[in-house]
Amino acid sequence: MKIEIQSNGVWYHGSNKIFTELRANSTITQWKELAEAFSHQPGRLSYDDEGVISHNGTEKGYLYIIDEPVTVGVDIYQHPETTMDVNAEFLTKRPLKVKLLQ
Repeated sequence: MKIEIQSNGVWYHGSNKIFTELRANSTITQWKELAEAFSHQPGRLSYDDEGVISHNGTEKGYLYIIDEPVTVGVDIYQHPETTMDVNAEFLTKRPLKVKLLQ
């Protein structure tokens, strides 16, 4: 699946915890549904060529947006050990402010 990064796009993080600042080395994505799925802390997660996500997570999940500008290569970088497609998940280089969406 091809995932395009929008330079001014929204970045998301999913977690089962509540906080106001995301730690460095956390995973973020522009794929909202992927962040939502990760918020449920799955042990298994997959998606098909159409982007339909399956997972076995059962935790109560929270969805965040990154609440400050993010630049690829400066603030974040491609996750080096991902098994997902290019641009699916990135790691943060520094703490980032977040805003709870749901």
